[in-house]
Amino acid sequence: MELRGKVILITGASSGIGEATAMGLGSQGASVVPVMRAQSPRAESATRKIEESSKKGGGSVFPMYADFLSQSQIRQLAHDFDQRFDRLDVLVNNAGVNHTKKIMTADGLESTFAINVLAPFLLTNLLLGKLKDSAPSRIVNVSSRAATRSNIDFDNLQAEKKYSMFGSYGQSKLALNLVTLEFARRLQGTGVTANFLHPGLIGTNLVRDMNPVAQAIYSLVKLFFTGPEKGARTSIYVATAPELEGVSGKYFSNGKEATASKESYDEASANRLWQICEQLTSVSGSTR
Repeated sequence: MELRGKVILITGASSGIGEATAMGLGSQGASVVPVMRAQSPRAESATRKIEESSKKGGGSVFPMYADFLSQSQIRQLAHDFDQRFDRLDVLVNNAGVNHTKKIMTADGLESTFAINVLAPFLLTNLLLGKLKDSAPSRIVNVSSRAATRSNIDFDNLQAEKKYSMFGSYGQSKLALNLVTLEFARRLQGTGVTANFLHPGLIGTNLVRDMNPVAQAIYSLVKLFFTGPEKGARTSIYVATAPELEGVSGKYFSNGKEATASKESYDEASANRLWQICEQLTSVSGSTR
């Protein structure tokens, strides 16, 4: 895909894979919209790095801000984007969290499920009009291999019964897989594709609220992980590869198509989850 003249929005771009993805796409000439949680020294640093990378390829950078713990901020982000840009060629839903304890948002939602599932569901639905008008266009959702060790417990989607850092995270990524494939089914014939990927075992700051002992252990383990730049390669590939034009409903890992967990392809669970997401975000019928 020729990226000059293309507009690409990347969430979770203030660090890690999101930042590296924005840098890579900007260096290829795209107009990059990195979405960060709030204006901060870290966001300013990320913006500078993305701008420096973009200058090399003639790309442009237009940072935007939204805290994905708040659905009202997600709606404002979509509104502001819609007012500012006349097209959206690629939406990369990269933002994600893995909290060590159960945290409730101001909307009354469990935060891991809210950010990893409901936020991309809501943002994508709100931007579907722009994606359809810009077709062929792409939705790229960053998932995790953690989904392969999970099942969907509809009675514990938001830790109603119990919260487990790894269990809730894995379930949220499986839910994202299901939602992605439901987007792919519902968007058939529109020119908008939806795919998901595993970026690899990457050393990022995904886990932000570990206690000091856990942080020390994680820091040691991260020495064996690969860097965000390598993790961004699959995101950039799925977002731009010419051979993926029109390809939808697929899973990618290590820069190539792969097979996700069996649970990811359960259409009944996907449809049930979709309805729940609609109810929790007050979005209805956007794709049909």
